[in-house]
Amino acid sequence: VHYPWRHSKWRVAQSVKPAHCVKFAQSRGRQTGSACLYAPQQPLNTMYCETAPLLTTHPYDDDKLREECGAFGIAGSDSAAAVTALGLHALQHRGQEAAGIVSFDGADFHARRAMGHVAGNFDSEDVIETLGGDNAVGHVRYSTTGASALRNVQPLFADLSSGGFAIAHNGNISNALTLRKALVRRGSIFQSTSDTEVIIHLVATSSYRTLLDRFIDALRQVEGAYSLICLTSEGMIACRDPLGVRPLVMGKLGDAWLFASETVAFDVVGAEFVRAVEPGELVIVQNGEVRSIRPLPVARPRPCIFEHVYFSRPDSIMDGTSVYSVRKAIGEQLALESPVDADYIIPVPDSGTPAAIGFAQSSGIPF
Repeated sequence: VHYPWRHSKWRVAQSVKPAHCVKFAQSRGRQTGSACLYAPQQPLNTMYCETAPLLTTHPYDDDKLREECGAFGIAGSDSAAAVTALGLHALQHRGQEAAGIVSFDGADFHARRAMGHVAGNFDSEDVIETLGGDNAVGHVRYSTTGASALRNVQPLFADLSSGGFAIAHNGNISNALTLRKALVRRGSIFQSTSDTEVIIHLVATSSYRTLLDRFIDALRQVEGAYSLICLTSEGMIACRDPLGVRPLVMGKLGDAWLFASETVAFDVVGAEFVRAVEPGELVIVQNGEVRSIRPLPVARPRPCIFEHVYFSRPDSIMDGTSVYSVRKAIGEQLALESPVDADYIIPVPDSGTPAAIGFAQSSGIPF
């Protein structure tokens, strides 16, 4: 589907059926239905989806600046909870409202969530000892949807028919309200106001047999930006939406595999950065083995520019380049495109410091 905003009509690729076109146009560019909500077809975990139409939200429908969350996960470490707490501390800038950790010891899941910073809630041995297990997932929250309340603090957890399922989400599900209404009509009972819980209910109500197929079925119904780290009794799943709006990276610490919103979390825990999780990719860690599948519709990546401008820490690496160098280069280019006659260059706020340094160096005006 193409969006020629300078013209008055939609142009639709031939691969999209007319029925989809009418429904898509009537919904003002927002997905209103879920094609696979009721009728499962073949197993999904071996499919490489190339032709399915990707419905996306009108880009000007919710044009607001929203802070983002941070997620961290580790599989295969004796000190999983401690490493997760340290990784979340490095991601604290992405969310300062609340924090949570869920761990799995091979038999039981253990969870702790609290309002406030990671320090003060996860800095004592007594707390870490309650989060036993080799696998853990954590989250720092700055609310994008849902009220500021403990019930919305992630990772969210549910006991499904296939076992425990914990999920940490960075992003926004833009069709969450539509899906939520459909799920409530079918009998789902929501415990939070977070859009992330929609994914849990989609997994729980899916007609597919395996947990992985159910998870893929759920992802095919959601629309928007999501980087997810999920902890199950079978292992860990990490994925990004087909547009790659929010970042997610993969690392290694000894024999353990790690996932995080930014590479700076790996630096703090002493892990090695391996690569970024690609848009539309699912990485599954099970019994120490790692495999990758791409079952979601293929789309042109559209990463959020504000990760470079504001959200990420300057010492993080994104797309092979440090955030600091990108911000500095932006300031240098700004000095070339919009020169000014000034006495000093002053950064406001702190995230503008690299750009101000680049502007000062390029223009010759004192910093």
